[in-house]
Amino acid sequence: MPTKVVIGAQWGDEGKGKIIDILAANADVVVRSSGGNNAGHTVEANGEQYKLHLVPSGILYPDKLCIIGNGVVVDPKALLEELDMFASRGIDTKNMIIDARAHMIMPYHIELDALSESSRGKSDIGTTKRGIGPCYMDKAERSGIRMHEFVDETVFRRRFRENMEIKNAVITKIYGGQELKYEDYIDEYVSYAQRLAPYMADATAVLYKEIKKGKEVLFEGAQGTLLDLDLGTYPYVTSSHPISGGVCVGTGIGPTMIDECIGVVKAYTTRVGKGPFPTELFDETGEYIRNKGFEFGATTGRARRTGWFDAVIVDYAVRTSSLNSIALNKVDTLSDIPKLKICVGYEINGKVITDFPYSLDTLASCTPVYEEMEGWSGDLTSVTSYDGLPVNAKRYISRIEELCHVRVSMVGVGPNRSQNLIR
Repeated sequence: MPTKVVIGAQWGDEGKGKIIDILAANADVVVRSSGGNNAGHTVEANGEQYKLHLVPSGILYPDKLCIIGNGVVVDPKALLEELDMFASRGIDTKNMIIDARAHMIMPYHIELDALSESSRGKSDIGTTKRGIGPCYMDKAERSGIRMHEFVDETVFRRRFRENMEIKNAVITKIYGGQELKYEDYIDEYVSYAQRLAPYMADATAVLYKEIKKGKEVLFEGAQGTLLDLDLGTYPYVTSSHPISGGVCVGTGIGPTMIDECIGVVKAYTTRVGKGPFPTELFDETGEYIRNKGFEFGATTGRARRTGWFDAVIVDYAVRTSSLNSIALNKVDTLSDIPKLKICVGYEINGKVITDFPYSLDTLASCTPVYEEMEGWSGDLTSVTSYDGLPVNAKRYISRIEELCHVRVSMVGVGPNRSQNLIR
C-alpha cells in the first residue's frame, strides 16, 4: 500500500516505535505529523537501543526521507541534541527535512508550562513540562514563531523580543515567577537556527510530489487516541491530534491520499499521568505487568499505570481513526498469569455501556465489566510464527478481534524488529 498511517490506539506508549521501524523498511518516506518532544519512541535495532523524540523513526534507514511536518512543535535545542546523538552513533541525518510552517518551542513556553502545572496543585494534568501546550496555545493565538521566521535572524530577533516581553508579564504578574532575560537566550537560539536552517523546506509540497510519484509513505503517530485534544480524556490530554485525521492537518495532505490506518495496541492497558483509568490494577498483577513489560516512560522515565486490556477503548480508536488493523504488542508480557481479564463494557448506574463515554465524570464512575480467560505459560520471545503461539494466547487474540471489530495483523513478542509475528 502506498500510504500507511500508524497511530496509538490507547493512551500512548503502545510500542509504536517498533512497528514504525519495521514498516519503515519498506517505505520511501517517513513523516511525523503532530506533538513535540513530549513523545518518545524506543526502537531496538542491530543490537542497539535508540530513544527518539522528534526525529522520525525512519532515520535508522539511510535511504529514507524523513519529514517533521507542519503540525509538529519543535524544540530546537532538543532536536539538535537528538541529531548530535545520531551523529555520535554514526547515523546520517541529511535526509531529514522540517516543514517551514512548524512552530518552534521557545524558553518561555517551557517556563510557562512548569508554572502553569505547578499552579494547578493537586489538580495538575501531568504534563511533561516541555513547553508543548504553551507553544500550541501561541499557535492558536496566532503569536507563535514558525520555522521560516526562526531561521531568518532579523525576523527572529524581533519576534523573540516581542514575545518575551509579553510572556514575562504573564510569568511575573500571573504566576509570580522570575523574569527571563532576552540577552540570556537570543544568541544561543540564533545559533540553533543557523544549524537547523539547512533542514527547512516546504514539506507539504515535497510530500505531495512523493505520493504522486507512487512512493511508499509511512505516517508516524505520536501519543495515543485517548490523548487527542478533542476525542481523548479531556483535560488529561495532549495539545494536538494524534488520531489518523490529525495526519492530514499536520502534514498538509488530503484524506483521500491515505490508503491504510494501523492502530498499535498493547495486550493490556497503560497510561501515564492523571485521569480515570477503569481497568487499572493496584495489586501484584499490575506490578508484575509493569516490571516485566518495563513500563516506564521513554521521555520521562515515569512509571506507567497498568491495567487489563480494555476493548471499549480500542473499539473507540477503531471507530474514530477508521483502523484497518491493529498491531498487538507485548503479548509476551502476559505469560505466566493464570487468569486474564478483558474489559468488554462499563457498568454505570446499573446499565452496561460499550461506547466510550465523552464525559470524564462518567468515565470516573464506570465499573469495568470483565470476561475472564485462561492464561498461558512460557517464554514467547523466541516464537517465530503465529502458529507457534500457545493455544490460549491465540484465543486471547481472537477474542480481542471480535470485541474490537478489527483484524490483528501483527503480534509483538519482544522489543526487537525480529520479535514481531506477521499474520
